[in-house]
Amino acid sequence: MLDNVEHFYKGKKILITGGLGMIGSSVAHKAVAMGAEVTIVDAVKEPYGANYFNVDSIKEQIAIVIADIRDKQAMKEAVKKKDIVFNFAAQVSHNDSIADPFLDADINYIGHLNVLECIRLESPNAIVVNSGSRLQYGPILYNPVDESHPLDPKTPYAFNKVVAENMYKYYHNIHNIQCVLFRIANPYGLRCQMKHAKYSIINFFIGQAMKGNTITIFGDGEQKRDYIFNEDMTDAFLIAAATPSSYGQVFNLGSGIGTKFSEMAKTIVEIVGKGSVEFVEWPENYLNVETGDYISNISKITSTIPWAPKTDLHDGIKQTIEYYQQYYQYYF
Repeated sequence: MLDNVEHFYKGKKILITGGLGMIGSSVAHKAVAMGAEVTIVDAVKEPYGANYFNVDSIKEQIAIVIADIRDKQAMKEAVKKKDIVFNFAAQVSHNDSIADPFLDADINYIGHLNVLECIRLESPNAIVVNSGSRLQYGPILYNPVDESHPLDPKTPYAFNKVVAENMYKYYHNIHNIQCVLFRIANPYGLRCQMKHAKYSIINFFIGQAMKGNTITIFGDGEQKRDYIFNEDMTDAFLIAAATPSSYGQVFNLGSGIGTKFSEMAKTIVEIVGKGSVEFVEWPENYLNVETGDYISNISKITSTIPWAPKTDLHDGIKQTIEYYQQYYQYYF
């Protein structure tokens, strides 16, 4: 991390919602290393990614609060006297949002509204970071996709991410809450759950390959995706929160490189040395919300803050596999 960023975080009081998951715990590790005082809030609910092992090596240096972001009193207490809030708590599956749109709206919109209102009342000078999704764009009209691309969300998950983003803009513009907003490509990496494909497809495929199972791909797998390694992604969050020119801005966050879905899966099998890849027809009753190829245009973020992705897909997958080979028993 840059020296001036490390200096910025020393002694800062930080709250991370969803802090036991992949992204939140990774931010916690880096913030602790820079001398910040870190509090994690997590509801610890299935099927999401909360895992106490994610913070095991720093558990004596952080505070952990088990609470839901929809709990008004709990969040009022949690945000008090905080300098920075990383608001990562979420319902993470677009398929689950189709099955239960009310739950998705309750967490991904109302929950975030609750956190923001508590910040307005208790810590109005806090900097707030929000993680949105590339699915906010819906069907892709051109690549690479810049932040001006039309938003045409196709699932309740994507729709609520758009609504929440607009709410953050409102709190920034009207209440002067310093917010930084991200639309993330396809994240993967260390500390992610491996049990299902509802969040990180790469991590799920790695788990399948490590078990020697067949990775099933619907269709021909020719669609391109932009995959962002967790360590690069969390660096961007931390640097952006420490950079005033990013406040009030929306940024795409990805690698800026498109990789065929089939190529990603085959790379995993090759590095693991087990498993196989099988192509099958799309299931008859499957609601296909495929949006087409997606590649992030990351020129806005790289020109606004001193950040650029460092890890290519092959190396990121290799590092992720090595992590799970070492800590297998905590994730399977």
